[in-house]
Amino acid sequence: MNRERPEDPRAARTRARLRRALLDECAERPLSEVGVAALVRRAGVGRATFYVHYDGLEALAVDACADVVREAVEALHAWRGRPDPVHAPPALAEFFASLAPHAALYRALLAPGGGGPLGRVLHRDLRAHSLRERELAGAADAPLVASAVAATFAGVLADWLHGLLDAGPEEIADQVWQLLVALHASR
Repeated sequence: MNRERPEDPRAARTRARLRRALLDECAERPLSEVGVAALVRRAGVGRATFYVHYDGLEALAVDACADVVREAVEALHAWRGRPDPVHAPPALAEFFASLAPHAALYRALLAPGGGGPLGRVLHRDLRAHSLRERELAGAADAPLVASAVAATFAGVLADWLHGLLDAGPEEIADQVWQLLVALHASR
C-alpha cells in the first residue's frame, strides 16, 4: 500500500514563511530584483534551508502563487444548475478583482497567451478539474473541451494581467465566462 505521509509541520511552516517573505518582497520590488539573501533574511531562515525546499526563486514564486490557481478553478466552478450564459458567477468577478495586490508577480510568472510557469500550473489544474467534471457528466469530447477551457482561461487571464485586454474585473469575468459557456455548449 502506498500512502502519502503527512507533511512535517516544521517544513510546512518554513515554506509558509518563505512564501510570505516572497510576497512581501514582491510588494516592494519586481521578482527579477528579489535576491535569495534578502528573502531568507526576511523569512528568518538560512540560505541552505531555502534550497532544501526550493530549487530557486521561480519555484518559490510559483508555490507562493499556487493559491491563485486554486482560486481560479474554484471561481470557474462556483455555480450550480444551469449556468447563466451572459453573466459570470460573482466568484469569478471577485477572483479577477482580487489579483491587483500581486498583479506584477503574476505577470512575471504568467506570460501573455497563458504560458510561463504559473500558466502551466493553471492549465494543468484547470484542465484536470474540467475533464473530471465533463467525464462525470458523460459529456462528449471531454478531453478536447477540457483542454480548450484551460487554454482559453489561462490565455485570457494572462492577456488581461498584461494589459492586452481593456476591461475591468466584472467585464472580463463576463467575457471569459461567455467564451467558456460557448465551449461547453459547442460539443
